[in-house]
Amino acid sequence: MPGEFIDTNIVLYSLSKDEHKQDKALALLANKPVMSVQVLSETANVMRRKLGFDIAAIRAVVNRISQECSSLQPIHLTTLNVALDIAERYSYSHYDSLIIAAALQADCTTLFSEDMQHGQVIEGRLSIINPFL
Repeated sequence: MPGEFIDTNIVLYSLSKDEHKQDKALALLANKPVMSVQVLSETANVMRRKLGFDIAAIRAVVNRISQECSSLQPIHLTTLNVALDIAERYSYSHYDSLIIAAALQADCTTLFSEDMQHGQVIEGRLSIINPFL
């Protein structure tokens, strides 16, 4: 079964006070998407630096979210090299390219992200969808 991959912003919106975005993010998480350890790391960083969560709360959210996904995609040297190719070919930032590379390596067909180009197809097999449009 083709997988759905989620970007960090989807996880963060699950914590949002914006009810529309929070509901959509929670619905996407309920579908047991794939995500990378990078997504969890970026989530923890934003929770700590921008949202002011303490470490215990961050750990609780990261552990809960990691249990709700169907799998966690690791970042390896191969992922980095694929990401560099993605950045060169599609002009995405380094970290967005790492997320795209991880989604491709997990054989996902959909990447949900608010920050990337809605409707773009990467490598002929990964569609980027902004679920908030």
